[in-house]
Amino acid sequence: MSGAQSTANDIDVDLGTLFASLARNWLRILLVALVVTGIAFVLAWMATPHYKAETRILIETRESVFTRPETGNAEADRPILDEEGVTSQVEVISSTDILKQVSQKLGLSKLPEFDPAANMSLATRLLVIAGLKSDPHEIPADERVLKAFREKLKVYRVEKSRVIVIEFSSEDPRLAAEVPNAVADAYLSVSRDAKLLSNSDATDWLAPEIADLSKRVKEAESRVADYRGKSDLLIGQNNAVLSTQQLSELSSELSRVRASRAASEANAESMRKVLQGGGSVDALPGVLSSPLIQRLRERQVQLKADIADLSTTLLGNHPRVRALNSQLADLDRQIRIEAQNVLKSIVTEAQTAQMRESQIVADLNTLKAASARSGEQEVELRALEREATSQRQLLESYMTRYREAASRKDRNYLPADARIFSRAVVPAEPYFPKIVPIVGAAFVASLLIMAVVTLLQELFSGRAMRPAPGAHFDPVEQVAMPVVQADVSEEPAVKEYDQAAPIISSKAEPEAEDDHGELSRPERMLGEIGIERAAEKLIAGGAMRAIFVSPEGDEAAATSVMVAREVSDAGLRVLLLDLTASGAASRPMLDSGHYPGITNLLSAQAQFTDVIHADHYSDCHVIPVGTADPVRAMRAADRLPIILESLTTAYDIVVVECGPIDADGIRRLVGEGTEIFISMLEPDEDVLSAADNLREGGYHGFILVTPAGYELPTSPVPGRNVA
Repeated sequence: MSGAQSTANDIDVDLGTLFASLARNWLRILLVALVVTGIAFVLAWMATPHYKAETRILIETRESVFTRPETGNAEADRPILDEEGVTSQVEVISSTDILKQVSQKLGLSKLPEFDPAANMSLATRLLVIAGLKSDPHEIPADERVLKAFREKLKVYRVEKSRVIVIEFSSEDPRLAAEVPNAVADAYLSVSRDAKLLSNSDATDWLAPEIADLSKRVKEAESRVADYRGKSDLLIGQNNAVLSTQQLSELSSELSRVRASRAASEANAESMRKVLQGGGSVDALPGVLSSPLIQRLRERQVQLKADIADLSTTLLGNHPRVRALNSQLADLDRQIRIEAQNVLKSIVTEAQTAQMRESQIVADLNTLKAASARSGEQEVELRALEREATSQRQLLESYMTRYREAASRKDRNYLPADARIFSRAVVPAEPYFPKIVPIVGAAFVASLLIMAVVTLLQELFSGRAMRPAPGAHFDPVEQVAMPVVQADVSEEPAVKEYDQAAPIISSKAEPEAEDDHGELSRPERMLGEIGIERAAEKLIAGGAMRAIFVSPEGDEAAATSVMVAREVSDAGLRVLLLDLTASGAASRPMLDSGHYPGITNLLSAQAQFTDVIHADHYSDCHVIPVGTADPVRAMRAADRLPIILESLTTAYDIVVVECGPIDADGIRRLVGEGTEIFISMLEPDEDVLSAADNLREGGYHGFILVTPAGYELPTSPVPGRNVA
């Protein structure tokens, strides 16, 4: 459509007007906030106060270094104090057994706070009778008490520590302190009892085990002694078997005898060679060791000395010299004879050593066989001894543990691996309700909520909308606005707001000049089309808006109704907006009655869902004139483009019936995808003047539509209801 422009970018939010609504409605906002604050104060003041107290437990080893058992694996006997171990203790504290003990000790089942079935209110009883709430009596009393107990109890571990906090809340401050202390005491008692039970179980198991093990040790040691007696395994020095020890000694003796024999044979051989060769025997070891030969050698030396002395005074033939020489020769013979004797003794000694060696070898072979048998017997004996030793060590270990466990059982000493380092005290002030914070939060929250509600109302009402910078305006041009009744009393008001300032301006096509330089109007065209053809043109052209101008008054306004119904029958979502002064377009669609419409929407007295109604004779929807004050609605005429944009988004085609209006009056209604139609009953002067006015305003693509030959439906469509 020529001159059609979008209005989406020509509307902006006036922040000043928007936030000024807070100042205009400050009294309402303050009153609502004060009312909400008062209600919060009353509820907080009437609420039952709750008190909270806490007890803190430290998980640690309580065993003294003087009483800790001396075991081989001390690390395994230590309690588990890692993160998982401490978390497990939290679950133990929250266990049902401990809670039942505390409940019975403090008599919680007798308190109405822990039994909802004790004092049921009338409203609760009615809800139970009506089946809207489960009957508390259907649950056993113990379970009801435990459930309420768990809701008020909170047990948790302080992060990155071995501290466990037991927190409890109650309506009674004394009870709020007693319960966590009682839970902590019950936990320590349960921990000690668990250790005592474990210790008692250990002693009960160790006693028969020790008796049985003592028998097994005695039997093992008896087998060792019996086997040693039967096998003749005699033990010598260094706890060694006698045969093995003798074998070692004989081996040493054999080595010594062989060495002695070899030495004797070597000496005899050397002496034999010297004697056979006539050599000197003075250097032989056997000769040197013989006392007789040594004495003979001494006598020989003395004779040689005497001969030498006599030789200085006597000749060699002197009888005395000759006698001495004879004695010297006799000594040499004696020395050789004695050397022969020494040789014989050495040979005899060697033979004796050889005989001794043979005897030792024979004895050694005998001992080897005996030692082999003893080795096998010794292996069996060592196995029996090891079995007896292991049984004895196990028995001693069991007896040590049994004595330690029995002493702890008799003295009843097994400390729990935890201690209470902070007991709960009776709280002086309740933790709930905190009246000042609750009242303050209620006041601030109600102020904020009311401020947001006020801003949203102002925003949705359209009063905070303003033209965007750069939008073109003609301040005196106006568009036709609807009225509620077209009687004489409202005629001045109709004249006051009959036309509103346009929001969107269209660019008119230039008019042609004639030969004299004067502007000439385009040739008049009266090629009107029918209702079906107009509907087809809207559907085929993809139009989003259809603006109908009816210069012949209310009778011609029925043309827009016919076209809207025709398009709706084709399956498109169609809405007709009635902007006539008398409601001529919407009356035949809604029969009779007063419905909220466009004036209510502009006055912010209704929402879209309140003003959109269903046509009683088709699937078309319609927004009638409405029932609000037309003067007040006229003040919000700037919202009309925004309303049309919203309707265009929700519907396929929006048909706007404007009644008798000029070109400047429809500028605010024209947008993207807009087709302009002129409703014509007869081609009279009013129609021709309206067509000329549109051309002068720049709208050359308008279409004349006539309802000739089209019949309106006479019966309503079944199932029609409000949109």
